[in-house]
Amino acid sequence: MAERPEDFNLPTSVITRIVKDALPEGVNVSKEAKSALSKAASVFVLYATTCANNFTLKDKRKTLSGNDVLAAVQDMEFDMFLEPLQENLNALRTIKAKKSGSSSKNKKMESDRTVDSEDDVQEMEVYKKEEENQNTDEL
Repeated sequence: MAERPEDFNLPTSVITRIVKDALPEGVNVSKEAKSALSKAASVFVLYATTCANNFTLKDKRKTLSGNDVLAAVQDMEFDMFLEPLQENLNALRTIKAKKSGSSSKNKKMESDRTVDSEDDVQEMEVYKKEEENQNTDEL
């Protein structure tokens, strides 16, 4: 967990890029304004994450999903962002499905990368050790 409130702020470079893309050319933004935008964006992200986490807790899950974020956005009454967020989430899922759909071995590797709890981490470590032992035995 972060120790200072500043640890939650988004990087200034990210804020500068977003502001630059949003404003017309020739408009300058002061360092103070960028700092204020960074703090405001960080507060929004923390609030959205907390709202989304409430949906995971309500469903007795530990993993926060994209659907939880969409529900949180709707709960926070930012309905105008729901459609673009849903489109981006669907696009991301399509890209992931294409990457993992190339072979069944890739699908197995993708499922091994998904870690939901400490038990999964331990199981994954055992699985990796077994694979290493098999590879050593084959040599």
